[in-house]
Amino acid sequence: QVQLVESGGGLVQAGGSLRLSCSASGSIFSIYTMGWYRQAPGKERELVTNITRSGRSTNYADSVKGRFTISRDNAKNTVYLEMNSLKPEDTAVYYCTADVQLRTYMRLNRYWGPGTQVTVSS
Repeated sequence: QVQLVESGGGLVQAGGSLRLSCSASGSIFSIYTMGWYRQAPGKERELVTNITRSGRSTNYADSVKGRFTISRDNAKNTVYLEMNSLKPEDTAVYYCTADVQLRTYMRLNRYWGPGTQVTVSS
């Protein structure tokens, strides 16, 4: 089993910054792609960004490109999301994902964190 725990969410004024963290734990053999999704009230869940195991490839939604930065620390099984120049439309629950091979079950599976609320006031 794998558990993902997000932290760093909260309330921030427009133009401000937040840094989200997500740490994975459990019987992990290897973690491949990690990423962040978000879901705003009345909106569909959307991919914000993701990053490959090596960190050499990243993807960003057009709405956050140039403002958000994803990074990871494989030694800590942790992925980060640096959010700058936040806008009210960034308000959402942010979910961490990790594509994981377990030590006892090698098939790749996607795990989700419980989410953390980010609220940007105008």
